Amino acid sequence: MISLALINQFLGQPPNASEHGYQIDHILEFAHWFMGALFLGWSAYFVFVLIRFRRRKHPRADYHGVKSAISTHLEFSVVLIEAVLLIGFAIPLWAKRVNEFPDTKDAIVVHAVGQQFNWNFHLPGPDGQFGRRDVNLVSNSNPLGLDQNDPAAKDDIVTTGELHVPVNHPVIVELSSKDVIHNFALVHMRIAGDAIPGSLIPMWFKPVKPGTYEIICGQLCGLGHYGMKGTLVVDEPNEYQAWLKERAELAGGAASAPPATQRPPGEPAQAGPTPGTVPPPGAPKVGNPQLPQDKNAAPSPSPSGQ
Repeated sequence: MISLALINQFLGQPPNASEHGYQIDHILEFAHWFMGALFLGWSAYFVFVLIRFRRRKHPRADYHGVKSAISTHLEFSVVLIEAVLLIGFAIPLWAKRVNEFPDTKDAIVVHAVGQQFNWNFHLPGPDGQFGRRDVNLVSNSNPLGLDQNDPAAKDDIVTTGELHVPVNHPVIVELSSKDVIHNFALVHMRIAGDAIPGSLIPMWFKPVKPGTYEIICGQLCGLGHYGMKGTLVVDEPNEYQAWLKERAELAGGAASAPPATQRPPGEPAQAGPTPGTVPPPGAPKVGNPQLPQDKNAAPSPSPSGQ
């Protein structure tokens, strides 16, 4: 079987790293060898026709056609082999992937949300419950709009561009999108699925080899499609737990940090806008408290000159 698999490597297929990927590789191997045999057979037949029916030997065309039934048998054989590949292998394997999902209690459940041009990952944390997400809370620092007031969101983990999963453990990825249709493709895991706005589409795999693998978008999604990549890191169980602990600590620190407009504890409050900022339109003018005020100074003209 190793010698047969050389055709996949020759065509540039990366090594498999999932439990079910070997079945897909076997189908691809058979299909590639079958297509290679057809290519050689039809090429040989084409050369034979060019020589056999050359003009010098047959100056006049023969309109009687083929009288032998060999071509019919060959075409029937090709259809039969393709039907065996489709009905006997491809459809059962596809049905198993979409119908026989692992139990969520035994699997790692991740929400993967695509956007132009990045992947965001949401893990439920130790409580196993996803926190509420609100589109009105989406910002640069909160790409998924996670509601920190929701008790279930306190221990949630949100990462951008990188996802960690444990080895030899089933992973369920639920796909969605914030803007256009994307495609979450894990070539090394032999799995891919579309991320569609307004839908939650599940797919699953079981990694069997620790390592770092590339996540790509397999759907043309805009001018920056070429750069929409992510990283899947398959860790050993102890490394995965250490990563979870690190991300939970970072999430807790971010949740407890004061807002950007709030002054640090112990520092006196400042009247008026922050120095160097422009007050909103219609706001009263406030002098800079750090500059000495001259009561006899004439008022500065307005920007309009009035």
